[in-house]
Amino acid sequence: MSTAIYPGSFDPVTLGHLDIIKRSAAIFDHVVIGVLNNTAKKPLFSLEERVNMLKDAVSELDNVSVESFEGLLVDFVKQKNTNVIIRGLRALTDFDLEMQMAQSNRMVASDVDTVFLSTSLQYSYLSSSIVKEYARYGVDLKEFVPECVISKLIDKMK
Repeated sequence: MSTAIYPGSFDPVTLGHLDIIKRSAAIFDHVVIGVLNNTAKKPLFSLEERVNMLKDAVSELDNVSVESFEGLLVDFVKQKNTNVIIRGLRALTDFDLEMQMAQSNRMVASDVDTVFLSTSLQYSYLSSSIVKEYARYGVDLKEFVPECVISKLIDKMK
């Protein structure tokens, strides 16, 4: 059975993230969404809230699960008995950073590969940061985040 890890902070999960998740789920037998507890960042949503929002957002995908992790991604990948990391690319600027991370991960764990999926054109501009900014100024969020996230995001911005 092929398993892949799709890591991120998902603060909050966007429709762009869901695009990558759904496409990954069509490629791999099982996709584990790894929600990073990054102590260097101060997220808007707690780790538990981010995990729960993702679980709601992917509830119809039978071969997708959601788990939190902290520490090195390659350690989480090994813990899940796989060797594939999925990363979404929106633009050329993403590629530089993602390639550096993929190469660094290969230096630490030579059997771990990164699969890059190009974000669908309709989401190529979308990021969690942009979504939070839109929410802050009362923009309708239905084109940017799953339905289950909208009210939670609006509540956080109050």
